[in-house]
Amino acid sequence: MKKACLHDPFDSAQGHSEAFESMKNSPRFLLWTIIFLTIVAVIINLPSVGFLSFTRELTFKKGLDLAGGTSLTYKADMKDVDNVQKDKALEGVREVIERRVNFFGVSEPVIQTAVSGEDYRIIVELPGVDVEQAKEIIGTTAQLSFWESQASGSALATASPSAYPLGVLEILGPDAQKTELTGKDLQDTSIGFDANNGKPQVQLNFTNEGSKKFAEITKRNVGKVVAIVLDNQVIEAPVVNQAILNGEAVISGGFTDETAKSLSTSLNAGALPVSLIPLQEHTVDATLGIESLFKSLFAGFLGIIAIIIFMVVSYGRLGVVASLALILYTLFVLSIFKISSITPYAITLTLSGIAGFILSVGMAVDANILIFERMKEEISRGRSWREAVDLGFSRAWTSIRDSNISSLITSFVLYQFGTGVVRGFALVLAIGVIISMFSEMRLMETLLL
Repeated sequence: MKKACLHDPFDSAQGHSEAFESMKNSPRFLLWTIIFLTIVAVIINLPSVGFLSFTRELTFKKGLDLAGGTSLTYKADMKDVDNVQKDKALEGVREVIERRVNFFGVSEPVIQTAVSGEDYRIIVELPGVDVEQAKEIIGTTAQLSFWESQASGSALATASPSAYPLGVLEILGPDAQKTELTGKDLQDTSIGFDANNGKPQVQLNFTNEGSKKFAEITKRNVGKVVAIVLDNQVIEAPVVNQAILNGEAVISGGFTDETAKSLSTSLNAGALPVSLIPLQEHTVDATLGIESLFKSLFAGFLGIIAIIIFMVVSYGRLGVVASLALILYTLFVLSIFKISSITPYAITLTLSGIAGFILSVGMAVDANILIFERMKEEISRGRSWREAVDLGFSRAWTSIRDSNISSLITSFVLYQFGTGVVRGFALVLAIGVIISMFSEMRLMETLLL
């Protein structure tokens, strides 16, 4: 039976021939792909002129240090908050400020918390906003209140949450009434899970006085809506299923873990008596940002020119190829930054982010040097050019991989635990390293072959 396979060498040879043709044509296909991507990248990075007007929507998202704006630092007054609730209260304040900022449509805000001993602070950076506007947006302590109406709860319940207007009157109707129950009567909230279906739910615990007020409200509103309002915005409008007399309520519905956590945080922000004390405020002038940007870009340009000269002098033709790959890599990364501006995950460029990008360019060159040195070793051993290229990439890859993974781990740690400019630096560096690992390496190999 096995002798019947004597006819297979022809098929095998044909298979090898097809594989060889595929290998021969593959670099050509990759080369045309690189040419196409280069043209697209050039178009994206060019200013919008004439027939390129569609690129007007593509722009670099600039941070506070480049676009100008306001930076405010507040101290959270925790004197009336229990020690075990201080972290929760601080997170609640941050959530409230973020909601207010988003409501006013401020682009790319940065809102952070900082804790040092018993010092709790909120740092707010708002690009394109002056100091007075920023103060008005942030406001004061969050105000939590509960509203009721004489309207039919079943009629109101037919509206989807996304259809609810921001105003309480639009939801409850013209006969809406503010109850005596406020954030001061809410002791604490937490996230629990429904015993029947396992879905997340938000649990409310009222004070003794709040329990009495809440009992009266639920008695007269069974089957009706009671709106929970934070900063004059309805954050939840549940229907009362039954009178609640023990001061322990549960809000259930189509919550996910994130939405339940967000609601609990918002309620805590209105319940805990945290006021904000201004500590520092300063305006970043947009002209200062542009000047710093030009200086950074000029320094980066000089650095790239110096790298190109070094590579050409040291490696000759290989250096020219590496320099071309470096220029294309730069175009590709800048294009990604621009394209991200029309997505919900826009990459915001800061001066530190530009520094991270320039550093990633240097790391890409470092990979080229490792490859070239390995190639020179293989050529000195009598290898052909193609063999030297293949072995240079394959044998240098482990060193390049480990070096870049170390850089990615460092970037992750900086982004996870850093703040402000540190996070911007880490994000852009990580993006540059990832692109250089998979695109710039392949680009170099294609150009050399």
